[in-house]
Amino acid sequence: MIRVQWNEPDNVTDVQGLVQSAIDIEFATLPPYLYARLTILPDTNAAAASRVQSIIGQEMIHMCLACNIMNAIGGSPAINPPHYPGTLPHDVGGGLELHLLPFSEAAMQQGMAIEEPSTPIDPPSMKLAAEPGITIGEYYERLKLALKTLPTSAWTPNRNQIDDSQFFQGQVFAVNDYDDACRAIDNIVSEGEGTPVSPGTTGSPLDFQNDLAHYYRFWEVAKNQVLMKAPNPVGYAWGPPLGVDWHAVYPAIADPELHDFAQDPVDAQAAQMACNTAYSAMVDALVGAFNGKLGGLGEAVRAMFDLRMAAIKALNTPLADGRSVAGPAFVYLDQNKGAAA
Repeated sequence: MIRVQWNEPDNVTDVQGLVQSAIDIEFATLPPYLYARLTILPDTNAAAASRVQSIIGQEMIHMCLACNIMNAIGGSPAINPPHYPGTLPHDVGGGLELHLLPFSEAAMQQGMAIEEPSTPIDPPSMKLAAEPGITIGEYYERLKLALKTLPTSAWTPNRNQIDDSQFFQGQVFAVNDYDDACRAIDNIVSEGEGTPVSPGTTGSPLDFQNDLAHYYRFWEVAKNQVLMKAPNPVGYAWGPPLGVDWHAVYPAIADPELHDFAQDPVDAQAAQMACNTAYSAMVDALVGAFNGKLGGLGEAVRAMFDLRMAAIKALNTPLADGRSVAGPAFVYLDQNKGAAA
């Protein structure tokens, strides 16, 4: 699981730093999840693809909500593109290294490791070693307490807020005060982890919308079984196969940022550059949108579409070996310097 370093805040600037770490977490999970989803062959693995796609959509919502919290307390949201493989950016610590992996059991297990609650309803047999720090869910719970210490004057209603009239209708909402921030945090934690086991509860794999939380959706795909309600002490049991075909995947390499594309055909180099250009445009547009730029969100959505189309092209363009392909490396290009940041 991701272990997040917690530094007790002393002032509003410290709390803004903690919210920025939350934004970094949400953004950093998107490329690994997208890489797994994009590498599923078209018209295959419908159940698995829909589960991963739904997680991606909710992670984007979580990032919007975290940015809304930052704006509400007077901060300026930043989008800090990480490198893969690599750990999470800035003050987010822990021993989990994130990779860009094509759709596979390993990719789903990585998703589980990222989303794992402190105590799942039925802990997997394979656990990562305990490390200093706290889980994402625990981090957000502490963030709620930190936000509660802020005076009313620290909150600025309607400051650069993204709402559902702009993005994800019915799911993104403005954060104007502490109660709104708590609602946003509760949604983020619930959709990621469900309700962990605790002395007062048997736990639940369901989120606040009565859907399976991210951890359990990844687990369904990794296990290739549907998680169903059952009359037993846990309340759930593994049911019929999900229909996963691990072979129905593009022959995509892992961690394309480490690959030397200079040795590949020109078409492969161009395809990868198109991916990086669209990704960079998306990041820049998101920064503008979350900081009040008029039309910034529309620009970001267009860049997302461009990235998807560039990824499809890259996944259908062979590398030098004539067989392998590469999905997007998610390398951010500094548009002012014309080089990778």
